[in-house]
Amino acid sequence: MAALYPPIEPYASGHLDVGDGQEVYWETSGNPEGKPVLFVHGGPGGGTSPAQRRFFDPERYRIILFDQRGCGRSRPHIADGADLSVNHTGALIDDMERLRAHLGVERWQIFGGSWGSTLGLAYAQTHPERVTELVLRGIFLLRRSEIDWYYNGGAAHIFPDVWETYLAPIPEAERDGDLVAAYHRILTGPDPAAAQRAASAWTGWENRTSHLLPQPDADSSDRFDLAFATIENHYFVHHGFLDEGQLLTNIAVLHHIPAVIVQGRYDVVCPMRSAWDLHRAWPEADLVIVDDAGHASLETGIADALVSATDRFATGDNR
Repeated sequence: MAALYPPIEPYASGHLDVGDGQEVYWETSGNPEGKPVLFVHGGPGGGTSPAQRRFFDPERYRIILFDQRGCGRSRPHIADGADLSVNHTGALIDDMERLRAHLGVERWQIFGGSWGSTLGLAYAQTHPERVTELVLRGIFLLRRSEIDWYYNGGAAHIFPDVWETYLAPIPEAERDGDLVAAYHRILTGPDPAAAQRAASAWTGWENRTSHLLPQPDADSSDRFDLAFATIENHYFVHHGFLDEGQLLTNIAVLHHIPAVIVQGRYDVVCPMRSAWDLHRAWPEADLVIVDDAGHASLETGIADALVSATDRFATGDNR
């Protein structure tokens, strides 16, 4: 945490009507005349938190956070019956563009980790003319091999004890099959209590495997768990609404955009293979490997590298 800038409060916030009955929460902090940066949160379904403002120099950046559809302070929330059918990658990219126009931003830096790296890459490949730089962490390309590794048993070899809690909501007869599909049936099924138990197990699996060294169980809530697990699972059942390997196939459109990739060597959630594959396809992007870190953005080495990257890109008038 020492690498981060001091806590700050937003100077403006609101809800933007993006259509489909959705209102996306947004906030801005830092310098209103500073360099615009958009923080793209993980999950999907994770929402934003105040600590995420602290990756940026508030004297030099106009810091923009937003909660993606169905989670955080966006409306309606999954727990309140948000419509999953209008929640997909293309809609989120369109929401980002609507937010950019709403805030009067011409171009902005894209900063995202985990699913935020997925969505950040997808947005930048759709609207490269709107992106000044990319700072990406814990790379997730949403390939089938990545889903299978983490949700269908690969990571169980490293966390067999935690894996048992992940398996617990799944009937024994279904535990040798596609667990993402099994979770989907429960999370979207008719039994709210079963869905909540499954959401807590899914979210707990990620919380307890995201750090190199064990951490106290993260504070959570049933409302957060339900949004995080339900939206994340919805995206993964649908392969992120991306073609297999799409983000690597289309990488050439980003070769001219300055970028830093930060990756924990012992990241179990999003293993380093994906960051390496991205860097090999995009050698112009700087790859920073943090040898004593896992997945979490607030691990010391990860936070240091992310702040170093945003400090590096803070100069220049790219508004």
